[in-house]
Amino acid sequence: MANAYLIIGAALSAIAALLHLGCVAYGPSWYRFFGAGERMAQLAASGHIAPTLITLAIAAVLGTWSLYALSGAGVIPRLPLLRIGLSVISGIYLLRGVAGFVLAATAPGERSVAFWCWSSLICLVIGTLYLVGTHQAWSALSRSAA
Repeated sequence: MANAYLIIGAALSAIAALLHLGCVAYGPSWYRFFGAGERMAQLAASGHIAPTLITLAIAAVLGTWSLYALSGAGVIPRLPLLRIGLSVISGIYLLRGVAGFVLAATAPGERSVAFWCWSSLICLVIGTLYLVGTHQAWSALSRSAA
């Protein structure tokens, strides 16, 4: 039976990747709406390549993380370093979630407190899904190691 926690985590990571691609496709208004900051929106509006490259890199990472969750859930074939990968991905999501709340409280910078709180809550939810799903699949992942 597939691991529902990892499948949901994969879906949420994939949605996040697609939303980042939407920022590239739809430009400054999307960068602003999703909290990338006015500087990124202005750079995108002026045709600067940096927002596109940064956003595509983030989308690629999130897409890869989605594939790792699907692999851990047994939906797609096993990817290399799966246990380590899922552990690191869980940790990064959880760390980003906690760090965002700290930044919201101490130094929100260009982004709003609401952005830091919402994005941190989302990261904590996804990180928890990856963590619980990885924990549930741990023994199966070690049995299928090459």
